[in-house]
Amino acid sequence: MLMNALDVTVVNVALPKIQHDLHFTQNGLAWVIDAYLVAFAGFLLMAGRLGDLIGRKKVFLGGLLVFTVASAVCGLAQSQGVLIVARFVQGLGGALSTSVILAIIATEFHDSHERARAMSAYIFVAVGGGSIGLLAGGILTQAINWHWIFFINLPIGVAALALGAVLVPENVGLGVREGVDVLGSVMITAGLMALIYAVVKSSNYGWGSVRTLGVGAAGLAVIGGFVALEARLEKPIMPLRIFRVRGLASSSVVRGFMFVGMYGSLFLGTLYLERVLGYSALRTGLAFLPMTVIIAALSTGITARLVRRLGPWRVFMPAMWLVIAGLVLWALAGVHAAYFPLILFALVLIGIGMGTGSVPLLTLAMSEVPPADAGLASGIVNVSMQVSGAIGVAVLGTIATGHTRSLLAAHTALPSALTSGYHLALFVGAAWVGVGIVAAVALLRPSRRRELTRAAAHGRLDPASESPNG
Repeated sequence: MLMNALDVTVVNVALPKIQHDLHFTQNGLAWVIDAYLVAFAGFLLMAGRLGDLIGRKKVFLGGLLVFTVASAVCGLAQSQGVLIVARFVQGLGGALSTSVILAIIATEFHDSHERARAMSAYIFVAVGGGSIGLLAGGILTQAINWHWIFFINLPIGVAALALGAVLVPENVGLGVREGVDVLGSVMITAGLMALIYAVVKSSNYGWGSVRTLGVGAAGLAVIGGFVALEARLEKPIMPLRIFRVRGLASSSVVRGFMFVGMYGSLFLGTLYLERVLGYSALRTGLAFLPMTVIIAALSTGITARLVRRLGPWRVFMPAMWLVIAGLVLWALAGVHAAYFPLILFALVLIGIGMGTGSVPLLTLAMSEVPPADAGLASGIVNVSMQVSGAIGVAVLGTIATGHTRSLLAAHTALPSALTSGYHLALFVGAAWVGVGIVAAVALLRPSRRRELTRAAAHGRLDPASESPNG
């Protein structure tokens, strides 16, 4: 998971060097990022279900191998075509390995207390890896060259393969003897890839363009056809019964709103630090380090103990308010803002919110999923994070760019115009998280919270194992 999280941000820092060395145009350079995202998000659901059918360990190790080899090819690339194709294959490997990670955790850790601690470790590398990637990308690009942002994956991949082969248990797959839903697999992958493509390219063509609307509508139509197909098949790739697990579906909706605000704001925050305050890539990575450290500290068991003592609801609701407070505080940072105290406090609030809010949502998502469907559920959770993250970056980026352009047309100075655009987008991101709070109240609020909390206080019940409905 660390490799996949690193790869989302580590490449961003090196893009100017890659563009110079391989002579990319601006539109061509975008495919270094987009090829990975489209493949990664597109194959997640199919990969998760494949783990249920043939065994999650096989899919996990196979994905690791593909990702590691593709990373080596990316590092050796001397042409645009080789790098873009290798990035697509890297995204496929990332989808295969990542799609089953939560399923492995949920089925390996039967005790809810231990599972919560494992989820905390997962959240640390999933969220913290992004800011570590900024730091690592800055160091490697400045100290050596951009090729090493990919080579860094090789020792991690080899170690994970060796340890995974020994330590990860294999589940007995459902089997493929009675047939595999090939058409359904192709449809959900194609639909998600089209949808992600429309989202990530919207910043180039505009949300109202024929290309964006056409590709997005085609993706939604294919996904709709996929759902209709799955309802008719006896052995579907995605049994629709999985959506009757209310905690999974409801928490995915809430998580989607939270990650729209989170991913978009971190992307915009990076641009603000570099374009407005003039931070270098290395200094930007260091600026995000306190947030990463906080998430790491919470992953040592603090969040797990909070969930065990208070229950998921009482932990993640205040956490979402902390994320909103952090986003609003950052939106107050001006053209000449100092890192301390405003930006630092904003990152601290966001780090505490993410570190304490994500684990309870994952607990609710996976607690009632049947073991036979754990891989598919893991894929759904990851899709909710990746798709919402891509939407957040695209939507908030478009909002910031549009507002900045309008101010520049009114002859506003560039630093002020950029800052105002980022401010507006950060406020919108905070509003998205606020919508997530409303969704949580409507979908996840337990009906017997007082009784459960009282029982938990007396040691008679473990709230981390309760159902979303109480």
